[in-house]
Amino acid sequence: MSAMLEEIQEQPAALEGTFRAERKPMARLRNLAKQRHFRLILLVARGTSDNAARLGRYLLELTTRTPVSLVAPSLYTLYHEKIDLRDTLLVGLSQSGESPDVNMVLESARKRGAFTIGITNEPDSPMTRLPHEVFFIGGGKQRSVAATKTYTGQLLILYMMASALGSGVSMKAVSRIPALAAEALKVKAKVKYLAEHYRKINRMVVLARGFNYGNAYELALKLEETCYVVGKGFSTADFLHGPIAVVEKDFPVILFAPPGRAFQEMSKMAGRLNKYGALTLAITGPGQRMPRRTHTIHLPTSVDELYSPIPYIVPGQLFAAYLAEVKGLDPDHPRALKLVTRTI
Repeated sequence: MSAMLEEIQEQPAALEGTFRAERKPMARLRNLAKQRHFRLILLVARGTSDNAARLGRYLLELTTRTPVSLVAPSLYTLYHEKIDLRDTLLVGLSQSGESPDVNMVLESARKRGAFTIGITNEPDSPMTRLPHEVFFIGGGKQRSVAATKTYTGQLLILYMMASALGSGVSMKAVSRIPALAAEALKVKAKVKYLAEHYRKINRMVVLARGFNYGNAYELALKLEETCYVVGKGFSTADFLHGPIAVVEKDFPVILFAPPGRAFQEMSKMAGRLNKYGALTLAITGPGQRMPRRTHTIHLPTSVDELYSPIPYIVPGQLFAAYLAEVKGLDPDHPRALKLVTRTI
């Protein structure tokens, strides 16, 4: 078994440990938020961490009613812009804590008046020395280059942060997410079977809307890293503004379609793709009916759409790992990649 598959299966325990360890420190953030009025929240990250930040943007804007944006690190690292960040909360995400550009933004933002937070998996990393506050993923040592448990750990901390900073995300509901991730692992056999149908693909689009938007990007990235499949994540709304033209017979598409406000749009998209002859796979909830000719992975337990991203990415992670396996590839050591990527 690959380290990637092992780490996917370690996620429920890692998530539970993260929740228990960071719940008390998160209370300090709640108290701080009562004392300070942040006019803006910024998130800075690269790669998989950037995909986690996409969900963070949704969650934090939802709960705080404060504008949330993703930082362009190059403004700080290449152009050395001096931006006024007073009354701003800036959150840096890096699994390794060693991303020079993310750390440079944290350091600069603190000097420019921001209250800074780091989210990392490595307690001894450079990131831990830069921000005002650090939250730890607690995923244990990452062995596979393809990040899985550190990604979901970042998502969990973002849920906890959203609950601490505002209303709309229940900490009690967040506490159930590790168990939902464990339930999601029960689809392993179905995912492994379906991966065989996609053995020959060399490109794929992943679609989502709303809270699973970041998952579309993350799964596309995992397919690129582990299977050398050219992957691209889209919001279904953006996909209709041009990219849908690439779809033809047997073009592979994965859709995240949890029950909720986005479901009808995802179902209609699946039907449209099937008319074009696409090879469509939907990750959806128990008992949810998708259009004819859609391959489906039904999660065994119902999940509120708001809390769906962590359990719903688990089948996607499994799909990437099993597809690499049927392609005869090693997902733990992708060519041209290392565990830590350093960019400026």
